[in-house]
Amino acid sequence: MLRILDQSLRCRGNINRREWLRIGGLNALGLSLPSVLSAAARSSVGDTDHPTFGRAKNVIYLYMGGGAPQYETFDPKPNAPTDIRGSFKPIHTNVPGMDFCELLPRTARVADKLAVLRALSTNDNTHSTSGYWVLTGFKYTGTNAREIQPTDWPHIGSVIQMLKPSETGPFSFAWLPEPIIANPGVRISGQSAGFLGRRWDPQFFTCDPHRENFVVKEFELPDDLPTLRLSSRTSLLNQVDGYFRANEQSGQISEYNRLKQEALGILTTGKARKAFAIEEESVKNRQRYGNGKWGQSVLLARRLIEAGVRFVHVNWPREPGDLSSSFPTWDTHAQNDRRVKDVLCPQFDVGFSALLEDLDDRGLLDETLVVAAGEFGRTPKFNARGGRDHWGPVFSIALAGAGISGGQVYGASDAKGAYPHDGRVLPQELAATIFHLLGIGHNATMLDRSNRPIHICNGRPICPILGLTPSVTKLRPATGEVASIPDFRPIYEPKKS
Repeated sequence: MLRILDQSLRCRGNINRREWLRIGGLNALGLSLPSVLSAAARSSVGDTDHPTFGRAKNVIYLYMGGGAPQYETFDPKPNAPTDIRGSFKPIHTNVPGMDFCELLPRTARVADKLAVLRALSTNDNTHSTSGYWVLTGFKYTGTNAREIQPTDWPHIGSVIQMLKPSETGPFSFAWLPEPIIANPGVRISGQSAGFLGRRWDPQFFTCDPHRENFVVKEFELPDDLPTLRLSSRTSLLNQVDGYFRANEQSGQISEYNRLKQEALGILTTGKARKAFAIEEESVKNRQRYGNGKWGQSVLLARRLIEAGVRFVHVNWPREPGDLSSSFPTWDTHAQNDRRVKDVLCPQFDVGFSALLEDLDDRGLLDETLVVAAGEFGRTPKFNARGGRDHWGPVFSIALAGAGISGGQVYGASDAKGAYPHDGRVLPQELAATIFHLLGIGHNATMLDRSNRPIHICNGRPICPILGLTPSVTKLRPATGEVASIPDFRPIYEPKKS
C-alpha cells in the first residue's frame, strides 16, 4: 500500500532502502534497486595535479576471501626449506625477473599489466578484522566484527557510491555473487555502508551466472504488469515526486528526480537486465572465463562496468556444504596443496587473466581499475593436516588497469615469506590509491548521517605503482614505508556500540 501522506514519516538519513522504495511506489513497479537518494557530501582533493588522478572510471574488486597463500600465487620462495616453499615451483612471467607460482600460468602471461604488492600487511590473523581493514581502509574498533554493525566503517565501494556515483549506470555499487559468509554462516563486518546509512549499502545480487537460464529476479517485472498498467504507475511516480520535493531536507534527496528517472529507465529500457543477460556473450568468451560460478561472476562484472556501474565487488563464492569444512574458500587449513592445485588457482588463473585480456581487447582496461586481494595470507609452515593457517604479517595482492604502472613488483617479503622485508604497505594506502585513481582524492571528506565531516582515508597513495616519484608528488617516500604525514584520522568517528 502506498502511503505518501503518512505524517509519522519524516525525511531522515536513517530511512532504509525498503522504506524509500515503498514511499516512491517503485516496489509497485517490480523494482528492487539501490536507494533513490543521494546525500550531500564534500570532497577536498589535494592531488588533482598528478597525472594519474581520476584515471579510473570504475573498479572491479576481486575478493579472494579466506586468504590466498602468497607462496602458491604471487610470491613463491624456491630457496626456502621444503616445509615452507611447498610442492610447487616458480615460473617466469612475460616480465623478466618477475616470477609467479607455476599454478598461475595464464596470469604469468599478462604480468606486464600487473603491479604486484608483496608486502601488504595487517599483522592480524582474524578473518573478520583483517578483512574489515582491507575492505574499508580502517582498523576495526567495534565490539564484534562477526556481525555487521551500524557503527562499522563503510566499505570502500560505499564511499565511492556516495562521493562519485555513476552518471550513466543503473546503480553505482554492485556486489555478487554472494555476501562474505564466515563459518558457521555469519555475515562479517566490512561489507556494508556502516554509519553512512543503509542507502549507501551495495546492491547485493545473490546469483549463479554459470547456470543455464540464469536470471536476476531483482529486474523481473511481475507477470501481471502489462504495458498499460506500467504507464499508469509512471503517472503515480510523478505524483509522488511532488511529495518528495515538498519534504526535501538538508539536500538529502536533492537528486531524487534524476535517480527516479534512472530507476524508471531500468524498468522500461532494460539497461540493468541487459547487463545481466550473460547469455548474450559468445560461448567462446564464456569459456574463456571458466565455466564455474566465480569465473562467470567475473565476466558479469565486466558487463556491469560496461553498463556504467562504478564499483563491482566480486566475492569468492562458497562451495556447497563447506560451512563445516576445514578448507572453505581460500581458507586452506587442510590439504593446502590439493586445494590450490585442483580447485582454487585454476579458477582464479583463468578468470583473472581472461578479465584483463577482455578489458584490454575492448579498450576498457585504461579506465578500469582491477584489484585482486584477500584479507591476509597463509603461514610459512604447514600444519599437521597439510594446511596453511591464517597469516596477516605479510601477503600479496595484484592491481591492474587505469593508472597502474604494470610489469612490476613493489615491496618484498623476507626469505621465508613471513614478514615484510621492504616496501611494506598498509590497507589504508591501498584505499588511498583507489580513491586517488577514481578522482576522489585520498584526503577527501564525506558527511555522516548527522552532517559531520569525516576524512575518508588516513593513508596516502602508493606512488611507485602509479609510476610517480615521491619527490615530485610528495605523496609517499620511496622506501615504501608509511610516510610521516599529517594525521588524516576522521574528524568524527562513530562511537562503539
